[in-house]
Amino acid sequence: MRHLMIATGLIATATMAAAQDRPVLTVYTYDSFVSDWGPGPQVEQAFEADCACDLQFVAAGDGAALLSRLRLEGARTEADIVLGLDTNLMAAARDTGLFAPHGVTAEFDMPVGWSDDTFLPFDWGYFAFVTGADFDAPTDFRSLGESDATIVIQDPRSSTPGLGLVMWIKAAYGDKAGAIWEGLADNIVTVTPGWSEAYGLFLENEADMVLSYTTSPAYHLIAEEDASKTAVPMDEGHYMQVEVAAKLAGTDQGALAEQFLAFMLSDAFQGVIPTTNWMYPAQTPEAGLPEGFDTLITPNRALLFDAAEAAALRDAAIAEWQAALAR
Repeated sequence: MRHLMIATGLIATATMAAAQDRPVLTVYTYDSFVSDWGPGPQVEQAFEADCACDLQFVAAGDGAALLSRLRLEGARTEADIVLGLDTNLMAAARDTGLFAPHGVTAEFDMPVGWSDDTFLPFDWGYFAFVTGADFDAPTDFRSLGESDATIVIQDPRSSTPGLGLVMWIKAAYGDKAGAIWEGLADNIVTVTPGWSEAYGLFLENEADMVLSYTTSPAYHLIAEEDASKTAVPMDEGHYMQVEVAAKLAGTDQGALAEQFLAFMLSDAFQGVIPTTNWMYPAQTPEAGLPEGFDTLITPNRALLFDAAEAAALRDAAIAEWQAALAR
């Protein structure tokens, strides 16, 4: 028995040593990506099966909070990759000088073309208000502001959906965006730091509608067999989000980071996006989209500022939102 205990101890020690010898790849991302129901656990398992490494996800709030953390840490950051920025943040992220070209050549199944050499897309979707299928929701922002409907939204300074909403209204109404926000101010129950908090409040019946995505009802339909949620088709069209990942220039795991970015476009990664991140994959997996995605609304118009336009308009759009809510 003693010999068995010694042998077992030696095996455990050897296993720990082997684990310690594996290179570590640190990926900063948003909270919902690494949740038990998000893509993180499956992505980690699949990538580690091939990389002989330790993939470590670090949750850093919502998408916009990722950029704030990276700015704070600067060149001292422990991140090798950041995953979860979007087109509204790309120009600001590039201006930090913290990122390096990805070196990946690929084609994408998205409504917009893509040729950026630093930021690599992994999924995309359309922002939308989600509500109960039996709720008579207004279908344009003016009518929404004039109605008694209650909404929960996210803070554009910390959340990519929140930023997406202010850019959506800016894209649809231009110089009249401030007036639209004044109309919406009374409808807003609360503003949360991130998506998870807002959606949770909606599910707790704290509001009639929540800012989310056209794909969110697919979660309820596929995972819960619940067809009671729907996205509201807005007459102005819907603003797109393209989520991206990028390699940090200061990483000491450059080859491993590039391996992960290439893996990000494989079926092993893209195939889990529809039913874990509940978005459209940047490259359609071989199996196609799951049953239920065919029931989702299709916007009558896709709205999207390119990265430079978004950077130029972002501060003014947020200021209009702040001014309206401060009254």
